[in-house]
Amino acid sequence: MGGDIDDLRTPANRAELIDVFREVSAGRRPWFVLGGGSNIVPSDHGFDGTVLRVTTRGIDSHVDGNRVLVTAQAGESWDALVEWSVSRGLAGIEALSGIPGTVGAAPIQNIGAYGAELDDVFESLVFVPANDGELRTLTRDDLRFGYRTSAIKEGMAGLVVAVTLSLTESPTSAPIRYSQLATELGVEVGESASLTDVRRAVLELRASKGMVLSDDPDSVSAGSFFTNPVVSDEIARALPFDAPRFPTAPEPTPIVVPLGTEPDFPDRSGAPASVKLSAAWLIEHAGIQRGFALPGSNAAVSSKHTLAIVNRGGATADEIAELARYISIRVHDTFGVMLTPEPTFINTD
Repeated sequence: MGGDIDDLRTPANRAELIDVFREVSAGRRPWFVLGGGSNIVPSDHGFDGTVLRVTTRGIDSHVDGNRVLVTAQAGESWDALVEWSVSRGLAGIEALSGIPGTVGAAPIQNIGAYGAELDDVFESLVFVPANDGELRTLTRDDLRFGYRTSAIKEGMAGLVVAVTLSLTESPTSAPIRYSQLATELGVEVGESASLTDVRRAVLELRASKGMVLSDDPDSVSAGSFFTNPVVSDEIARALPFDAPRFPTAPEPTPIVVPLGTEPDFPDRSGAPASVKLSAAWLIEHAGIQRGFALPGSNAAVSSKHTLAIVNRGGATADEIAELARYISIRVHDTFGVMLTPEPTFINTD
């Protein structure tokens, strides 16, 4: 979907990529850095500017004490990097198997799935700020990672050149944090499994939801279209009893005060507690079922997963946006919670 690109550049190597970015970011025309294209909604009217497509390849690693630092160029396929790491017995990103897109895009959104996030293993990245041109190394503190966001996504314009991750030599995975994945593997939450078993299980779970690109018509999507809302504890308590809730911080430790003693309660004032909700649950219980489509539209909710909007063939960007707005309005009118789209919109409201 989407219209024509006025000026498409595909640099052949890292040096050329940096040079071309310096040129286009210093100019007056609009520019856009394109990775795998799997998480964008481009306008049907095209892009009147320069699109810089990142295709640089290369993976290197070296041992640093009890960890292995793995550096991948921005144009590498993310899932290819996961497969590379698992095949070499390097643990840390196996639960992120099957996520589409490139390595360079991964930290921008702080990709995550099945209880794991890029932030868990992130070490640093090489970055070229727009209108500057100087290569910089950015750390976790510089990027201010949050739930599906980072300083880059929030407005730090520039080019990700390469990403370095801190992995661990181990035949077994990081502790499994997601109950569905643990069940699939036959282990308890907090236990580990072999790297290959975790990757296989994650790919199978994703495929069952239409979240692995294939000939499955439900796989023609941008993945999860909405992020799980993070709301105040007060709003979460107002939802129906069976609405899934996931605290974003550990519950306060209960305080036991013996009878006859003066209680000494700690100060728990400050920022109110926040709770992550299930966007899929909110959508379904707002009356949007799997396979739903607006009359006459080629855009539809996936028949396997209410978080995905699929192109049934010939869908326009306006049809995708119209369905997304309809879903958001239904959820807001039903529960008072506003959903946030996950893909990047290009010249599309």
